Amino acid sequence: MQRAIRAAAAVAALLLAAALPARAQVERLDDSASPRAQVQATFDDGGIARPGVPVTPFARVSFGRIEYRLNTARYVGRRARVYYVLPAGVPGVRTPGAITVQWNTQGLFASGQGRPGQRIPVWNGVVPGPWLQESLDLSWRVDMRELRLSPGMPLGFEAYFEIELLP
Repeated sequence: MQRAIRAAAAVAALLLAAALPARAQVERLDDSASPRAQVQATFDDGGIARPGVPVTPFARVSFGRIEYRLNTARYVGRRARVYYVLPAGVPGVRTPGAITVQWNTQGLFASGQGRPGQRIPVWNGVVPGPWLQESLDLSWRVDMRELRLSPGMPLGFEAYFEIELLP
């Protein structure tokens, strides 16, 4: 009798495990083949006072076009989702809410926006080859009241990409 109860419990545990969704495998993508040119932030003149124009505490920071070459060789032919990951902390900025990151793409990845500390999905599908290449026209909207840069301190961060394998 106890053997039958144990067998039934084992079968129930297997059925329960099969019914649960498979845990997705998430890994950081290697972007070491991406061009590593010096990226410099430039502020527009949105915060400069002009007669008849309201002053705003926000500025736009343009990083220009950033090219990424992501090594996807291990995932060719597999269904996956790619995320653009924004680091939680930005040197010289007091709170993550002070920055909105915006990007426009060339069409492979989705254009979008996010805040530091977020993972934003930018691509979904079957990995077509050993490399995913995309360029992002990257800019920030910064609340200047939350900026605390030391003299000569650059404004920037290093975002990265993650891949999530799908069933």
